[in-house]
Amino acid sequence: MNEAGLRRDGRLERLALFGLASPAMLLILVILVIPVGWLFYVSFLGADGSFSLENYERMISRKSYARIFVTTFQVSLLTTGICILIGYPLAYFMSQLPDRLANIALITVLLPFWTSLLVRTYAWLVLLQRQGLVNDWGISLGLWEEPLKLVHNMTGTLIGMVHIMLPFLILPVYGSMKAINRDLMKAASNLGAHPRRAFWDVFFPLTMPGLSAGALMVFILCLGFFVTPAVLGGGKVIMVSMQIVRNIELFVNWGAASALGVVLLVLTMAILWIASRFLKLENLAGGGHG
Repeated sequence: MNEAGLRRDGRLERLALFGLASPAMLLILVILVIPVGWLFYVSFLGADGSFSLENYERMISRKSYARIFVTTFQVSLLTTGICILIGYPLAYFMSQLPDRLANIALITVLLPFWTSLLVRTYAWLVLLQRQGLVNDWGISLGLWEEPLKLVHNMTGTLIGMVHIMLPFLILPVYGSMKAINRDLMKAASNLGAHPRRAFWDVFFPLTMPGLSAGALMVFILCLGFFVTPAVLGGGKVIMVSMQIVRNIELFVNWGAASALGVVLLVLTMAILWIASRFLKLENLAGGGHG
């Protein structure tokens, strides 16, 4: 009787847990599973509405699609690299400040989130154009004689994307740095380590979870970016998201657009899977120092 009662209690507990999780599972089904399933379904529809692989064959046969994917990954990698070069020293500087000043600096980092992405992008367009403030100040200070072409090219795209993505790298890195026990650096110094060696052998490895999480987040977000490259790239920096919009707006080809979305989704999932093989899952979420 006791064994049967325990089994009955276990079934009731599982049913109760399933009932509690049902709303979340239904939400995931509605906003994630069904749309992604529809995307996969439409990607296999040809021009005549029948099942076909023509949308994927087009991506293989046309070199323009390969260039678009190369540009997308190039922009994403460059943006991530520049964000690391700028964001890591800035996060380190913030972590060394007194708490009050560190909080002010943190608010400054978060400040761009309070402004629309579109507004920030067009603000860079105003600043970087040939008659913009950057060129006017550069010429007036004698730094260069002719207006530089800082917009409608890769340079303008990278400037705008780095500005938008920088907080996504600084926040997890700063969190990792603030969680480090300062006594570890003192212990390294007491053992005879030079401050530079103590930083690289003790401090830097402990910040790797935050750095890897921030870099991965920036890279993944860049893969699907649209507004900034569309405005600051001036049609000369074509990324996958822009080609998806073009396939829908110009050619009304939902199959081709869906196929591009599917390929980008698969590549993104592959990157996440590869990253998970080298990094612990909790590190990808920015937690832990293991």
